[in-house]
Amino acid sequence: MIIGGTSGIGLALARHYAEQGAELALCSRDITRIDDHELRTDPHVQTFQFDIADRAALIRALHDFGKGGLDMLIVTAGQYADANDLASESGLGLQVVQTNIVGLVQAFETAAELMQRQGHGHLVAVASVAGLLEEYPGGSLYSASKRAAIGICDAYRKALRPYGIAVTTILPGYVDTAGLRKLNHGNARAKPFLRSEPDAVRRIVHAIEQRAERCIFPWQLHMMVRLFNSLPSSLQRLRRK
Repeated sequence: MIIGGTSGIGLALARHYAEQGAELALCSRDITRIDDHELRTDPHVQTFQFDIADRAALIRALHDFGKGGLDMLIVTAGQYADANDLASESGLGLQVVQTNIVGLVQAFETAAELMQRQGHGHLVAVASVAGLLEEYPGGSLYSASKRAAIGICDAYRKALRPYGIAVTTILPGYVDTAGLRKLNHGNARAKPFLRSEPDAVRRIVHAIEQRAERCIFPWQLHMMVRLFNSLPSSLQRLRRK
């Protein structure tokens, strides 16, 4: 099951696993996004429309698809907001928290119950390199939510290891998705160390196959984050976005 599977990395992963012959569930707040996509008519693909923050709908979908067993849950659903968005859109901050933090916990909790009964499984969450940024003056709610997501994954990994359930946290930098291009006026090529969707899928799939704890890419951006974290707060304040 892929929550957030109708766009970006989620859809790219869905395409990959469909080619491998997997039984898939694609979940989204708006399933019509893939009405014209070949996966919509694939007999091995089910679709569910719900908001990850809607606990009741999430539980229904997971139990419906998972009644015959659930090998893997991948959560790519996420909400982005910068400082200008938060100041101008009422309620947006709550949406970010509900999607990036509360929704992730609800999804992991429900899937883990199913996986514990069967004695195996794999939980995967797509967070962000931004989540590796430590608290600093001018930090964003988005990076704070992704930092929380990393902590949630770490906590579930420790709790579920005795049950044979792996937890993998994906921390990508900039990936050339339609969503990123939309946020950047149609062109994301100016983003540092930009990676293509196929490259991101290859790295993520490899990490999942290895049951890795974390997959962080690109390494250049990871090093920049580590360097930024080491700067004094007076210099960190100079970062604008």
